[in-house]
Amino acid sequence: MLKLPIYLDNHSTTPVDPRVLDAMLPYFNEKFGNAASRNHAFGWEAEAAVDQARAEIARLIHASAREIVFTSGATESNNLAIKGAAEAYKDRGDHIVTCVTEHHAVLDSCKSLERHGFKVTYLPVDRAGHLSLERLETALTDKTILISLMAANNEIGTLHPLKEIGRMARKRNIVFHSDAAQAVGKIPLDVEEAGIDLLSISAHKMYGPKGIGALYVRSKAPKVNLKPIIDGGGHERGLRSGTLNVPGIVGFGKACEIAREEMMPEAQQMIKLRERLKDGLLGRLDEVCVNGGGERLPGNMNLSFAYIEGESLMMALKDIALSTGSACTTASLEPSHVLRALGLDENLIHASIRFGLGRFNTEEEIDYTVGRVAEEVTRLRKLSPLYAAAQRAGRASAETVS
Repeated sequence: MLKLPIYLDNHSTTPVDPRVLDAMLPYFNEKFGNAASRNHAFGWEAEAAVDQARAEIARLIHASAREIVFTSGATESNNLAIKGAAEAYKDRGDHIVTCVTEHHAVLDSCKSLERHGFKVTYLPVDRAGHLSLERLETALTDKTILISLMAANNEIGTLHPLKEIGRMARKRNIVFHSDAAQAVGKIPLDVEEAGIDLLSISAHKMYGPKGIGALYVRSKAPKVNLKPIIDGGGHERGLRSGTLNVPGIVGFGKACEIAREEMMPEAQQMIKLRERLKDGLLGRLDEVCVNGGGERLPGNMNLSFAYIEGESLMMALKDIALSTGSACTTASLEPSHVLRALGLDENLIHASIRFGLGRFNTEEEIDYTVGRVAEEVTRLRKLSPLYAAAQRAGRASAETVS
């Protein structure tokens, strides 16, 4: 039986998998020790749980456990990676390269560094959201110390060619950071194969708890140096001070274990549901634009419905949880910087909806969503004089041709 409301905003956050919750629960009460308390059994038990989770996270991205530094989430990981690397390598250079479609946690970190004298190149993208590797290579100078490019875009799902970028960075001895909050647990990621030096991860994007994330920091060949941005008790090898969130870390580790075992069949299911959604909507509605192209996240579909306002459509669809873009901009009504970077018409930007499919969605939910979205788009377009004018113009053009 269909249960409402339907949740299709899994790029914003994912529900905690019941298996993850079960793993976490003991660490809120009977196993409540501080992992830094190494002089009694309660601390040893917590430390052992953290070590096990650290190993699971590392295993998912093909790293070693000692290369995993726990943070509060991908935003903090991005800040630590970008600001920490800039400070650590400032004697070598002052230039950073990133992309206009990055998450604000990356863009704002770069803007902060610009205010402190660093130079940042923001690479453009094409209509599908892809950057040019030739442009990237041209942007690199002998002063470039860091490249920060995301694994998968949080709005349009576009994947960047990490292996090619990693090879380019390694050849020039440039640190390569990737915000992989949307990618880890959804698509295979191998930091060794891709030549990634710093990788940001967030548990709540992959069916783990909120408030816990990690930064992978390469420890060898070559070792990456970072300057901490939080001072305190020297936790996490001095890179991130603060008492560890043991229940969150245990849940994070369990989420990674599940992803490693189930990621590939789950991705195929997501693609099947995504295509069912897209084909259903494009079959019932005209003037629908698919934003982004090529390889994309399995559960992502970003569509613009011409002649309506995305906010109006979302208000009408109270029984379906959707988004008009990034959920990390405090409910801002500012137009999406990602869609603007694609060169989309301003009206299509305001008419966009992000569908984020997840582990627990069903075909029944997708079919219901197709019907409700088609119904409400049709209703809203009937109220639009622009749509009526376009229809009349289309009919007149067809009659002239015939």
